[in-house]
Amino acid sequence: MSSRARASATLAGLVLAVLVAGCADPAADRVSLVGATRPPASPPQPSATLLPPRPSHMTSSGPVRHPFPLATSLTEPMATGAPLPATGRPRFFVSARTPLVHFPGNSKTGVFTPVPPAVHDAATGAFIANIPLPPGISSSWQLVAAARDNRTFAIAGWTEPKSPEIRFFLVRLGEDGRPGRPVAITQTDPDDLRVVQDLALSADGTRLAYATPLIGGGAKISVLDVATGRRRDWRTMTHPMLGSLSWAPDGRSLAYVLGRRAIASLDLTRLAADPDGTTYQIIKNATGATPIESLAHTPDGSALIYASGHTVERVPVTGGPAQVLARPELPHDASLTLRFTVDGTGEHLLYTHEWRAYQVGLTDGAVTSVPITVGERPGEGDSPRAAW
Repeated sequence: MSSRARASATLAGLVLAVLVAGCADPAADRVSLVGATRPPASPPQPSATLLPPRPSHMTSSGPVRHPFPLATSLTEPMATGAPLPATGRPRFFVSARTPLVHFPGNSKTGVFTPVPPAVHDAATGAFIANIPLPPGISSSWQLVAAARDNRTFAIAGWTEPKSPEIRFFLVRLGEDGRPGRPVAITQTDPDDLRVVQDLALSADGTRLAYATPLIGGGAKISVLDVATGRRRDWRTMTHPMLGSLSWAPDGRSLAYVLGRRAIASLDLTRLAADPDGTTYQIIKNATGATPIESLAHTPDGSALIYASGHTVERVPVTGGPAQVLARPELPHDASLTLRFTVDGTGEHLLYTHEWRAYQVGLTDGAVTSVPITVGERPGEGDSPRAAW
């Protein structure tokens, strides 16, 4: 097996071990990394409910074990400030990847090399600059989310190999694409951030949503105030995999994909007014065995753009027939799903594969690609993820 294949297998295997065991010592001899997505299971009927904080930590005797109570310190989870303005066709994109891992000689113990996130010229893929990391973060992780202005980005960072955690920070780009000083998001409520499945930054840039699995079953969506660090958590017990988060432009709801089998919407206003009521709506179920991946609201908030397999479609947020927007031809070795990001105008889609950034025009279906060039260890490890 090649060193690259061994590295990918190690990352996936260690993540799975964390999810299944839930109690592995991260400081053990075999260093653990976390953050990859678990394979989807057949989903039951989904539901999402706002829960009050528990008086004590979950224990192994219950169906779900989680080291911290659900957070309720953020009383206003909506993001209703003025949306950051879209700036036309994106000029930049930001890439993020996991730390590199290699095995010296015949060793079975991985050695991890941190890598920074980077800014690229959207037209050429050329490297512009590394993004500096806040204190306490040694490497980028594989998650990055963009605001609609193509200048404000939320990035997941990785602490260190012996006690790995995921932390979040913001960065703003100048008009030349150069990153400013990173701003760490310091949470007021503790959380188990060894595995994070997705990130989404609100249109006004004031809230960060992220999804995490609950060890033993279920998953939660968290909304974080980036200025105060206060958080509000919601939980679903029906599936361990939530992802593809997307904020509505008005900041009053969050769309997400449940187990790659259904698109749902979480109503933040109803959660605040009626914490014990039904707060979710199923917008669309998957067709046959084709998985659903990625979500993006249209700029007016009336519809959602998503991928059904490799086909890009649009569906009204109220439900109804889907409309095909594009059918990009992916390489034969591409994933069965298409993970993408859409710019603030809603007209340009971006996805990555094997160190290339593919750009799809949603008005004409035209597809172009550019190489992703980085300043440190180019071409090493898995292809980065990107957002614009």
